[in-house]
Amino acid sequence: MDLQKAIRELYDEKERIDGVIASLEQHLRTNGPGAPKRKRGRKSMGPLERQDVSARMRNYWAARRIDRSE
Repeated sequence: MDLQKAIRELYDEKERIDGVIASLEQHLRTNGPGAPKRKRGRKSMGPLERQDVSARMRNYWAARRIDRSE
């Protein structure tokens, strides 16, 4: 049995295992239980949606002005 060959094979296997461990640790950092949660952003409105909201608010405030003047 060639000891040099056995030692070389063990070092190769150690490098492979170290790579797998590093990969798993990276996966835990990005997807694990302690990973930072992504914040949800506000939904943006398109032009038509913005016009609908604008018309709805105009009607709302007009109705409030009418109620207050009575």
